[in-house]
Amino acid sequence: MKEIILAKVGETALKGLNRKVFEDMLIKNIKRKIHKLGRFEVVSSQSTIRITPLDDDIDMDDTAEAVGKVFGIVAYSRACIAPKDLDEIKRCAAEYLADIFEDNVSFKVESKRSDKKFPYGSPEISKEVGSYLADTFPNITVDVHNPDYTVTVEVRDFAAYIHANVVEGAGGLPVGSGGKAAILISGGIDSPVAAYMIAKRGVELTAIHFASPPYTSDRAEEKVKTLLEYVSDYSGRMIMYTVPFTRIQEEIQKNCPEELFTIIMRRLMMNISNRIAEQNGCQALITGESLGQVASQTIGALACTDEVAAMPVFRPLIGMDKKEIIAIAHKINTFETSCLPYEDCCTVFTPKHPRTRPKLDLVRKAEAAVDWEEMINEAVENVKVTKIGE
Repeated sequence: MKEIILAKVGETALKGLNRKVFEDMLIKNIKRKIHKLGRFEVVSSQSTIRITPLDDDIDMDDTAEAVGKVFGIVAYSRACIAPKDLDEIKRCAAEYLADIFEDNVSFKVESKRSDKKFPYGSPEISKEVGSYLADTFPNITVDVHNPDYTVTVEVRDFAAYIHANVVEGAGGLPVGSGGKAAILISGGIDSPVAAYMIAKRGVELTAIHFASPPYTSDRAEEKVKTLLEYVSDYSGRMIMYTVPFTRIQEEIQKNCPEELFTIIMRRLMMNISNRIAEQNGCQALITGESLGQVASQTIGALACTDEVAAMPVFRPLIGMDKKEIIAIAHKINTFETSCLPYEDCCTVFTPKHPRTRPKLDLVRKAEAAVDWEEMINEAVENVKVTKIGE
């Protein structure tokens, strides 16, 4: 029996005259996500993406899992194809659902008839299919309020599709539809979650990581690459730029007031990231900061940091608490990797008493003690480039 995947689009269906652009981008992203699994036909029709395997040996478990991580898909289900004949629909439903109806489970049938030429209405289809399934599997029971399985029959343009229970998709918008931005990525819990959150809004990602050997190790950089691999399961492929930051941090330690180490460091990170982002056609910078979480994430500190950015700085986690952030980290499988004990450069030369309400004029004055331009140019010119994802 031929099995396909039906993927329901979410916000894309509301895009009016631009809808076709979003749907085409979503289809492109689906094809890219599943191309390693085999050959597929991917077609859009009536707010649904139909994904049909063209090879007999395709693993549909792997395909469904991959489709579930594509932003722009709000829900999906594996389904069988039946001819548009009521007797055939009943027969195919019983055959396709035989495995799940072996146990003593409850069910109900819902029908959707988008092809109005089909001679039976939705209530009649549901009644006929439900009665047939109940007769075929005497151990199952009907429960219209809280069933174990909801059997759905969709009568569409070219065929009828039968499936049981819809799976929640990744939601959001197709990656690429929201522009391009650079995520400042560390090895902590927050920034991978911020990357996931902004990619969910359709943003294509470039990653920027700061390394300070020998204060940070190769394992710390590998940890970040692993985190980005997990993010790329949803966001798609990206480029990671690793910035050599040792010399700059040592100069901060030598020449700047200790209480301003972190603010000045983050301003220089923002400066460098802005330049790399511009070189890569990015329109914004993304960070994993949450308001008030640490001293450098107060309103005053964030304002000092943003002053040096020549493009918008977005913070998807700004109003979230740690519990909410950790929940998403578990969902996207980054939490355990983030907890590995390999420090990143943000923890190097951390002041004992950082200033939580820095005054911008004092920060500028302290920063002006060093001519940073040559060091910034050196860092930008010597970035290491790593490809992440598919």
